[in-house]
Amino acid sequence: MGHFMNFFLFQIFPYIAIAAFLLGCLLRFDRDPYSWRTKSSQLLRRKQLIMGSICFHLGVLTILLGHFVGLLTPIQVFDALGISHGAKQILAITAGGIAGLFCLVGLCMLLHRRLFDPRIRNNSSFADIAVLFLLLAQLLLGLLTIPSSMKHLDGHEMVKFMNWAQHIVTFRGGAHEFVADVALVFKLHITLGLFLLLVFPFTRLVHALSAPVGYVFRPYQVVRKRAR
Repeated sequence: MGHFMNFFLFQIFPYIAIAAFLLGCLLRFDRDPYSWRTKSSQLLRRKQLIMGSICFHLGVLTILLGHFVGLLTPIQVFDALGISHGAKQILAITAGGIAGLFCLVGLCMLLHRRLFDPRIRNNSSFADIAVLFLLLAQLLLGLLTIPSSMKHLDGHEMVKFMNWAQHIVTFRGGAHEFVADVALVFKLHITLGLFLLLVFPFTRLVHALSAPVGYVFRPYQVVRKRAR
């Protein structure tokens, strides 16, 4: 990969994706709040939805949490806890692989349901289907990084990604240099992940930012018997 392309994808593009994510979500919530929903198809066909949804969400939440903690936790914290780079690498491969398989099973079930059920297919937009294929591609790329990671069980390859991510979130230059020589599958995985962040506000993925926190603290509902 050329120097300019490497610089653009891993130093400039992350900020484009983050800016589009933040501004896009803000504008969509402000201008079109009624579109901020999952567009659930449960009423059309419940079969496959529950099991597929559970597997997918359990897997993807574990993956996201693992990426967040693994990439953004300062290296000094792991050193202070006595967790070696090698141990962290093995944990990431094991936990990520298991969560990835759960996610893959659930995603395939949801994709099959959306493509091959006529009623759901007719009520699905291009974006609904495209985002599932993008997630599938990203998930497969993530699983394909495991064989490459197995060749670097000392954990030093993972340190490169930690340095890259932490340089990006702290607005430091030179982040692209940390991933300049990593395997192509990692670069594709990062690039597609940033692209998903870019298109996030314009898809049904926005429902991931909605949590019914207020439901826990809402007052009791007063129900009266109907007068006869």
